[in-house]
Amino acid sequence: MAEPTPAKENGKGRPTPSRKEAEALAKLRAKPPRSRKEAAKRQRELRMESSQKMREALKTGDEQFLPARDRGPVRRFVRDFVDHRLNICELLAPLLILILILSTGLLGDNSTTIANTLWMATILLTVIDVFMLRFRVRKAVRQRFPDAELKGLTWYAVMRAVNMRFLRLPKPQIKIGQPLPEHYR
Repeated sequence: MAEPTPAKENGKGRPTPSRKEAEALAKLRAKPPRSRKEAAKRQRELRMESSQKMREALKTGDEQFLPARDRGPVRRFVRDFVDHRLNICELLAPLLILILILSTGLLGDNSTTIANTLWMATILLTVIDVFMLRFRVRKAVRQRFPDAELKGLTWYAVMRAVNMRFLRLPKPQIKIGQPLPEHYR
Protein backbone atom coordinates (compact mmCIF):
# COMPACT_ATOMS: atom_id res chain seq x y z
CA MET A 1 0.00 0.00 0.00
CA ALA A 2 1.39 3.39 -0.99
CA GLU A 3 1.42 6.19 1.54
CA PRO A 4 -0.51 9.33 0.56
CA THR A 5 1.71 12.24 -0.29
CA PRO A 6 1.39 15.14 2.15
CA ALA A 7 -0.22 18.30 0.81
CA LYS A 8 2.05 21.25 0.11
CA GLU A 9 1.60 23.91 2.77
CA ASN A 10 2.62 26.77 0.52
CA GLY A 11 0.73 25.61 -2.58
CA LYS A 12 -1.82 27.71 -4.41
CA GLY A 13 -4.75 25.65 -3.11
CA ARG A 14 -6.15 24.51 -6.46
CA PRO A 15 -5.05 22.20 -9.28
CA THR A 16 -3.21 23.62 -12.26
CA PRO A 17 -5.60 23.91 -15.22
CA SER A 18 -4.84 21.86 -18.29
CA ARG A 19 -3.51 23.62 -21.37
CA LYS A 20 -6.85 23.13 -23.13
CA GLU A 21 -8.78 24.74 -20.24
CA ALA A 22 -6.29 27.62 -19.96
CA GLU A 23 -6.47 28.36 -23.70
CA ALA A 24 -10.28 28.23 -23.69
CA LEU A 25 -10.40 30.66 -20.77
CA ALA A 26 -7.91 32.99 -22.48
CA LYS A 27 -9.99 32.97 -25.68
CA LEU A 28 -13.11 33.75 -23.69
CA ARG A 29 -11.41 36.70 -22.00
CA ALA A 30 -9.99 38.02 -25.28
CA LYS A 31 -13.30 37.79 -27.15
CA PRO A 32 -14.99 41.21 -27.24
CA PRO A 33 -18.52 41.40 -25.85
CA ARG A 34 -21.36 41.28 -28.40
CA SER A 35 -23.55 43.90 -26.79
CA ARG A 36 -23.46 46.63 -24.16
CA LYS A 37 -25.47 44.39 -21.86
CA GLU A 38 -22.88 41.62 -22.09
CA ALA A 39 -20.05 44.12 -21.56
CA ALA A 40 -21.78 45.51 -18.46
CA LYS A 41 -22.29 41.99 -17.13
CA ARG A 42 -18.62 41.15 -17.65
CA GLN A 43 -17.53 44.38 -15.92
CA ARG A 44 -19.87 43.67 -13.01
CA GLU A 45 -18.45 40.14 -12.63
CA LEU A 46 -14.87 41.44 -12.69
CA ARG A 47 -15.72 44.14 -10.14
CA MET A 48 -17.43 41.59 -7.85
CA GLU A 49 -14.46 39.23 -8.10
CA SER A 50 -12.02 42.04 -7.33
CA SER A 51 -14.01 43.31 -4.36
CA GLN A 52 -14.37 39.75 -3.02
CA LYS A 53 -10.59 39.31 -3.15
CA MET A 54 -10.13 42.67 -1.42
CA ARG A 55 -12.61 41.77 1.37
CA GLU A 56 -10.83 38.48 1.90
CA ALA A 57 -7.46 40.26 2.00
CA LEU A 58 -8.78 42.70 4.61
CA LYS A 59 -9.64 39.70 6.80
CA THR A 60 -6.39 37.80 6.25
CA GLY A 61 -3.91 40.64 5.72
CA ASP A 62 -2.81 39.35 2.29
CA GLU A 63 -0.67 42.19 0.88
CA GLN A 64 -1.35 41.37 -2.78
CA PHE A 65 -5.07 42.24 -2.72
CA LEU A 66 -5.14 44.96 -0.05
CA PRO A 67 -6.28 48.44 -1.05
CA ALA A 68 -3.43 50.78 -2.00
CA ARG A 69 -3.69 52.75 1.27
CA ASP A 70 -2.89 49.59 3.30
CA ARG A 71 -0.07 48.12 1.21
CA GLY A 72 3.61 48.03 2.02
CA PRO A 73 5.87 47.12 4.91
CA VAL A 74 5.64 50.56 6.54
CA ARG A 75 1.84 50.47 6.69
CA ARG A 76 1.94 46.90 7.99
CA PHE A 77 4.37 47.99 10.70
CA VAL A 78 2.09 50.92 11.68
CA ARG A 79 -0.90 48.55 11.88
CA ASP A 80 1.04 46.16 14.09
CA PHE A 81 2.39 49.04 16.19
CA VAL A 82 -1.15 50.28 16.90
CA ASP A 83 -2.53 46.77 17.42
CA HIS A 84 0.11 45.58 19.89
CA ARG A 85 -0.90 48.11 22.55
CA LEU A 86 -4.13 49.01 24.31
CA ASN A 87 -4.90 52.70 23.97
CA ILE A 88 -7.49 55.16 25.27
CA CYS A 89 -8.78 55.92 21.77
CA GLU A 90 -9.99 52.34 21.49
CA LEU A 91 -12.25 52.85 24.50
CA LEU A 92 -13.71 56.08 23.12
CA ALA A 93 -16.98 54.64 21.76
CA PRO A 94 -17.90 52.67 24.92
CA LEU A 95 -17.02 55.68 27.08
CA LEU A 96 -19.21 57.95 24.95
CA ILE A 97 -22.16 55.55 25.37
CA LEU A 98 -21.61 55.54 29.14
CA ILE A 99 -21.44 59.35 29.15
CA LEU A 100 -24.66 59.53 27.14
CA ILE A 101 -26.47 57.28 29.63
CA LEU A 102 -25.14 59.23 32.61
CA SER A 103 -26.03 62.61 31.07
CA THR A 104 -29.74 61.75 30.89
CA GLY A 105 -29.98 62.11 34.68
CA LEU A 106 -31.89 58.86 35.12
CA LEU A 107 -29.37 57.55 37.63
CA GLY A 108 -29.66 60.50 40.00
CA ASP A 109 -28.79 64.17 40.29
CA ASN A 110 -25.06 63.61 40.46
CA SER A 111 -24.98 61.54 37.26
CA THR A 112 -24.91 64.62 35.02
CA THR A 113 -21.97 66.03 36.98
CA ILE A 114 -20.18 62.70 36.68
CA ALA A 115 -20.99 62.59 32.95
CA ASN A 116 -19.55 66.08 32.39
CA THR A 117 -16.40 65.24 34.33
CA LEU A 118 -16.01 61.94 32.48
CA TRP A 119 -16.57 63.79 29.17
CA MET A 120 -13.75 66.26 29.86
CA ALA A 121 -11.43 63.51 31.09
CA THR A 122 -12.17 61.40 27.99
CA ILE A 123 -11.43 64.28 25.63
CA LEU A 124 -8.22 65.18 27.47
CA LEU A 125 -6.96 61.59 27.64
CA THR A 126 -7.82 61.00 23.96
CA VAL A 127 -5.91 64.10 22.84
CA ILE A 128 -2.90 63.09 24.96
CA ASP A 129 -3.05 59.53 23.64
CA VAL A 130 -3.21 60.74 20.01
CA PHE A 131 -0.17 63.00 20.47
CA MET A 132 1.80 60.24 22.20
CA LEU A 133 0.84 57.79 19.45
CA ARG A 134 1.92 60.28 16.79
CA PHE A 135 5.40 60.74 18.24
CA ARG A 136 5.89 57.04 19.03
CA VAL A 137 4.82 55.90 15.55
CA ARG A 138 7.01 58.42 13.75
CA LYS A 139 10.01 57.58 15.95
CA ALA A 140 9.54 53.83 15.45
CA VAL A 141 9.12 54.21 11.68
CA ARG A 142 12.26 56.35 11.45
CA GLN A 143 14.22 53.68 13.35
CA ARG A 144 12.99 50.73 11.30
CA PHE A 145 12.58 52.41 7.90
CA PRO A 146 15.01 55.35 7.75
CA ASP A 147 14.26 56.18 4.11
CA ALA A 148 10.44 55.83 4.36
CA GLU A 149 8.04 58.67 3.67
CA LEU A 150 6.27 59.75 6.88
CA LYS A 151 3.48 61.63 5.16
CA GLY A 152 0.05 60.27 6.12
CA LEU A 153 1.30 57.76 8.69
CA THR A 154 0.04 59.74 11.69
CA TRP A 155 -3.48 59.95 10.27
CA TYR A 156 -3.37 56.25 9.34
CA ALA A 157 -2.31 55.27 12.87
CA VAL A 158 -4.85 57.53 14.59
CA MET A 159 -7.75 56.33 12.46
CA ARG A 160 -6.80 52.74 13.22
CA ALA A 161 -6.41 53.45 16.94
CA VAL A 162 -9.81 55.15 17.21
CA ASN A 163 -11.58 52.02 15.90
CA MET A 164 -12.38 49.31 18.40
CA ARG A 165 -10.11 46.34 17.86
CA PHE A 166 -12.78 44.00 16.45
CA LEU A 167 -13.86 46.62 13.87
CA ARG A 168 -10.41 47.31 12.42
CA LEU A 169 -9.71 46.48 8.80
CA PRO A 170 -7.35 44.89 7.85
CA LYS A 171 -7.92 42.63 10.86
CA PRO A 172 -5.22 42.79 13.54
CA GLN A 173 -2.50 40.22 12.90
CA ILE A 174 -0.85 40.67 16.30
CA LYS A 175 -2.17 40.35 19.86
CA ILE A 176 -2.00 43.04 22.55
CA GLY A 177 1.39 42.92 24.27
CA GLN A 178 2.94 40.61 21.66
CA PRO A 179 6.37 41.82 20.54
CA LEU A 180 6.61 43.24 17.03
CA PRO A 181 8.42 41.22 14.36
CA GLU A 182 11.98 42.25 13.58
CA HIS A 183 11.61 42.52 9.80
CA TYR A 184 8.78 43.76 7.61
CA ARG A 185 10.28 43.59 4.13
